[in-house]
Amino acid sequence: MATTAQGTTPQAVMSAYFEALSRHDLDAIAAAWAHDGHSHISGQADATGPEGVRAYWAELFGAAPDLRFDVDAMIAEGDRVAVQWSARGTFAGPGSYQGIEPTYARLDLEGLDLFTLRDGAIVREDAYTDGATFARQIGLLPPQGSSAEQRMARAFNGQAKVRRRALCGAPERIADGVWVVRGGFPVKSMNVYLIEDPEGGVTMFDAGIKAMATGLAAAAASLGGLNRIVLGHAHGDHRGAAPALQVPTFCHPADRIDAEGDGGHHYFDYSQVSVPARWTIPRLMPIWDGGPVAITGTVDEGDDVSGFRVVHIPGHAPGMIALFREADRLALSTDCFYTLDPGTGRHGPPRVPLHGFNLDTEQARASIRKLAAFEPSAAWAGHADPVTGDVRAQLERAASDT
Repeated sequence: MATTAQGTTPQAVMSAYFEALSRHDLDAIAAAWAHDGHSHISGQADATGPEGVRAYWAELFGAAPDLRFDVDAMIAEGDRVAVQWSARGTFAGPGSYQGIEPTYARLDLEGLDLFTLRDGAIVREDAYTDGATFARQIGLLPPQGSSAEQRMARAFNGQAKVRRRALCGAPERIADGVWVVRGGFPVKSMNVYLIEDPEGGVTMFDAGIKAMATGLAAAAASLGGLNRIVLGHAHGDHRGAAPALQVPTFCHPADRIDAEGDGGHHYFDYSQVSVPARWTIPRLMPIWDGGPVAITGTVDEGDDVSGFRVVHIPGHAPGMIALFREADRLALSTDCFYTLDPGTGRHGPPRVPLHGFNLDTEQARASIRKLAAFEPSAAWAGHADPVTGDVRAQLERAASDT
């Protein structure tokens, strides 16, 4: 059995500590702590050193003056001790607890604390208690199973559904092992693609806008989890959620500087964009863009991404890529073409991306022709609708006529 430098066991130290808690003996409580000790009460408070711990317990005892503790179980291993406890008292005041005024409610609490000792003094406490039960007992939350709780849950669920639908849709299967997630507000015109990986989970192609991050994380989780992101290009409405998702992120070498920098904004020319997009997009882009992305590595022409071939299609962006799968001739083409006019919001046949957002519009036309030559069965865009039917003919018309 381990003993402290003073010859007492860790269990004896902790038994004495909980007796001091029941006596509300602030001097004895503070004396049990090392000068550099730290108490972490999960979801409630952190206190450092004897005086920090003293202040925490003084506040709690001021709010619950008859609070008493019982040790229900104690297990020690070396200098670490686990204590399962229960406590009863009244939230009678006169003091408040963490800004909550007393309600005269009876308290019946339980928890589990993990302590680490050094030379007979506490250096670390990790405490876990049921905050929801405390909140119900003092009246901050309605009783469990009550009609009030059911009404609160219905209101919360209604708001959650509205937020979820407003920002990010559920994944829609568009081909074998491929899903599109549509996002944006008020119109879901931002497309992000999830591709099944052979080893499980999915690769994300493009990362939409910042507000889609939580919805995209949930969509990927429903398909086994997110392994990596491959950016079609670095613009802010395609890298937007990537920083928040915190997974390895890849792009073409020619877009790396922009992905880790200003998102290509340095070559945008809003004077070449029609009204009202000339006014709205400069204001929306900072909202859409999650900021610079730490790029893990790069992908280039001919590389394999989850069963798709990388196709370099520069023009709209220097390092823009499409993904093409030979098996079903499916193309995921990011902003190689538009099927939505950002200026008017109208959907239509494919067209060259707006000149004001392109690095080189003539090169963008050549890239549309390059993609057309693959004769895709369907070409899914970075925004709005896919191109289906005679895809090659439609893309060639877009390159020559728009």
